Amino acid sequence: MASFYPLLFLFLFIALSAASSILTVVNNCPFPVWPAIQPNSGHILLQGGGFFLPALSHRSFPAPTAHWSGRLWARTHCYTHGSHFSCATGDCGTGKVECSGRGGAPPATLAQFSLHHGHNDLFSYAVSLVDGYNVPMTVTPHEGHGVCPVVGCKPDLLPTCPSPLQVKGSSGHVIGCKSACEAFGKDEFCCRNHYNSPQTCKPTSYSQYFKKACPSTFTYAHDSPSLMHDCSSPHELKVIFCH
Repeated sequence: MASFYPLLFLFLFIALSAASSILTVVNNCPFPVWPAIQPNSGHILLQGGGFFLPALSHRSFPAPTAHWSGRLWARTHCYTHGSHFSCATGDCGTGKVECSGRGGAPPATLAQFSLHHGHNDLFSYAVSLVDGYNVPMTVTPHEGHGVCPVVGCKPDLLPTCPSPLQVKGSSGHVIGCKSACEAFGKDEFCCRNHYNSPQTCKPTSYSQYFKKACPSTFTYAHDSPSLMHDCSSPHELKVIFCH
């Protein structure tokens, strides 16, 4: 009988481990990226808030076991000058690879998450271009239940980015595509003041450029809330750059 309990505990450990969810960040780009993760207020920091991911590689880590919400994005064209680390897109301003909970500077393609919420232990996820675009990104759930589609923005939008939205690197190549809010700062583009409601904040020719290319993404502040999808307890959520 004594040997029964260690076996029982081992079984329970394996069962709980199998039931836990995994977050995987995949870099399918032909260049390195520096993923960054920002938790929403009151939620734990994951992976120090940022790390290096070489081309054609991935990193997996356990998802929080309690409710967690936040965002993830790629920083690109990063370098270290002396001891100071910085990136041309998505930089979080810490001077280090780890963002330590800070957000990123636009333009950056964002994945947004709310994990373990509701009575059915739902994982919600979406991809947003509200802060602009820097790399293709999709979110792919595995072995979940309910509405679990792949969402995101697969096309490379940099070659077709409208001229007023372009961010160019030191070589003169386009490395990011700003939102109209970031480019022009006008209330109607930023959904501010009089325009801060679904009734007054409407799509623009610039948000429609993003929407036409990537219809399953948020493209302005009051875009359709149905774009946030719920998936019941997926075994794994993959964030894939350059699908």
